[in-house]
Amino acid sequence: MKSLDWFVLIITLAAIILYGVYKSRTTRDLDGYFLSNRSMPWYLILLSIMGTQASAITFLAAPGQAYTDGMRFIQYYFGLPLAAIVICISFVPVFSRLKVFTAYEYLEQRFDLKTRTLTSFLFLLQRGLSTGISIYAPSIILSVLLGWNIYLTNLFMGGLLIIYTVTGGARAVAYTQTFQFLIIIGAMFTAGYFIVKDLPPGIGFSDALLVGGKLGKMNVITTGFKDGRFDWGERYNIFSGVIGGFFLLLSYFGTDQSQVGRYLTARNLTESRLGLLMNGIVKVPMQFFILLIGVLVFTFYQFNKAPAFFNELELKRLEQSVYSDSLHHLKQELQSIQQRKEAALALYPGQQETAFQQLRVLQKETDAVRVQIKGLVKNNGGADNDTNYIFLHFVVDYLPAGLVGLIIAIIFLASWGSIAAALNSLASSTVIDFHKRFSAKKYPEEKEYRISKNYTLLWGLFCIAVAMFVSNWGNSLIEVVNVLGSLFYGTILGIFLVAFYCKRIKGNAVFWAALIAELIVVLLFFLNEYKVIALGFLWLNAIGALLVWGISFLLQLRTPLQTARN
Repeated sequence: MKSLDWFVLIITLAAIILYGVYKSRTTRDLDGYFLSNRSMPWYLILLSIMGTQASAITFLAAPGQAYTDGMRFIQYYFGLPLAAIVICISFVPVFSRLKVFTAYEYLEQRFDLKTRTLTSFLFLLQRGLSTGISIYAPSIILSVLLGWNIYLTNLFMGGLLIIYTVTGGARAVAYTQTFQFLIIIGAMFTAGYFIVKDLPPGIGFSDALLVGGKLGKMNVITTGFKDGRFDWGERYNIFSGVIGGFFLLLSYFGTDQSQVGRYLTARNLTESRLGLLMNGIVKVPMQFFILLIGVLVFTFYQFNKAPAFFNELELKRLEQSVYSDSLHHLKQELQSIQQRKEAALALYPGQQETAFQQLRVLQKETDAVRVQIKGLVKNNGGADNDTNYIFLHFVVDYLPAGLVGLIIAIIFLASWGSIAAALNSLASSTVIDFHKRFSAKKYPEEKEYRISKNYTLLWGLFCIAVAMFVSNWGNSLIEVVNVLGSLFYGTILGIFLVAFYCKRIKGNAVFWAALIAELIVVLLFFLNEYKVIALGFLWLNAIGALLVWGISFLLQLRTPLQTARN
C-alpha cells in the first residue's frame, strides 16, 4: 500500500475508536454495559443488527464466493423476511415483556434450569468458535499486506478488539456499528464503480453482467434438480435457501444472544420490531450487491490477467519449493489461455455467441489449471483454497491510492463491529446465565460491571486461541461460519419453538430431546463429510428444530404413563 492508503486507514480506524469511546458513556451496571440502558431508537437497532451480521467475512469472502461459485449463495438469505416476521410476532414480545438480559433466561421460566443452561452452553460454544474465525478474517489482511506471521497477526488483531470491546459495552458497539456501516456501504459502491470503470472501452456494467452470466456466475436461482431428481447434497438452491435458510436465520436472529442483545437495547417493543423488520427487507439486496462485486471482479479478470493463485504468500512459498518447475509450466499454460481469451473477447459484441462459446471452453481450461496449482500448494503444505484472498488481491492491485486504504479499513471496521457485539453477547450470557445464576454471592452493581468486563476479556482470549487453530484452514470463511452455526442453531431453535408453541411439553422432555437432536445433527454432518450421505448443511437447521419438537412430543407422551405406573 502507498502512504496515502496508510493515512486513510489509520485516520478511519482512529476516528471509529474515538467515536466509540465518546459514545460509550452509560451507567456502570449490567443494564448499561450489556443493554445500553434500553435506550436505542429503531434505526440504530437496524444498523446494529446488520453490522453484527456483516462481519469482515462478509466483505472479504463473499465476493470471492461469487467469483468461484456464482450468485447462488444469495438463496441462503431468502428465508430472512419470513423469519423476521415470525420473530416479531413470537419472540420479541416475550423478551420485551420479561425484561430479560439474555434470551435463555426465558427458558428457565418456561421449562427449568437445566434446559436454560444447556441452551446457553450451546450458544456459547458455537458463538465462541465463530467469533474466533471472525478474528482470523482481518488477520489475513495484515499478514498479506505486511508479510506478518499469521499467528502474531491474530494476537495483534485480537488484542486490539479486546481493548475496544472491554472498554465500550453495548452502547459503544451500537453507535460505532452505525458509523462503520455507513462507511462500509459507501466504500463498496465506490469499489464497484472502479471495477466497471477499469474494464476495456465499450464494456459497461450491463456487458460485465452479461459476460458473468454467460460464464455461469449469475446463477441467482437454482432449483437443486439434476436429471429429474432433487440433489439433497447441493448446498444452495431455492428450497434449501427458503426452508433451511428460514430455520437458520430464525434461530440466528431469534435465539442467538449476539443478535437478541442488539434489539433488547431498544426503547420499546415497537422500536425492536421495526429494526428487525427493516433488516429483513434491506439485508437481501445488500448481500446481493456484495456478491455482485465478486461477479464484476470475475468479469474483470476475463479481460485482465488473473493471478495463478490469489494467496501471494503461498504462491511465493511454492515458487521457492521443489514444485517451482511445475508451477512455471502451469503459469505458462495460464498465459496461453489468457491470450486465447483476449482473442475470443475481440469478437465481442459483433460475434457474441461465438465469443461466449469460446470463453466457456477457455474458462474450464483455466479452472482445470488452477486445480493443479491448488494441488501443488497442498502438496507443499499450504492452504489450497484462495477464495478469501480474491477480492483483497484485486483491491490492492487495481484500486487507486486512498481507496485501497479505505477498503482495507472497512474490512477492519466490519470485523470490529461484529466481533465486539459477539464478545459482548458471550460475556452477557456467561454472567447472567452462569455466574449470577450459580453464584451464591451477591455483588454490588459496580462489582458486577467489573466482572462483566473480565468475562469479556476471557472470551476474547478464547477467540484468539480459536483463530490460531483455524489459521491453516483454506475453506471459504463465509461457508465455514454458516456450517458451524448450522450444527447448533437447529437444536437451539427447536427448544424455543417448543417453548412458544407447545405449552404442554415440559422441561425434562425438551432437555433430553435437545441432547438427542444435537447428537443426530452432528452425526448427519460427519456422514455427509465422509460422503456416506449427501445433505447440504442448510437442511441441518430444519432437521435439528423438527427433531427437538418431535422427540420432545414423544417423550412427553410417555411421561404420564410412567407416572401412573409408579
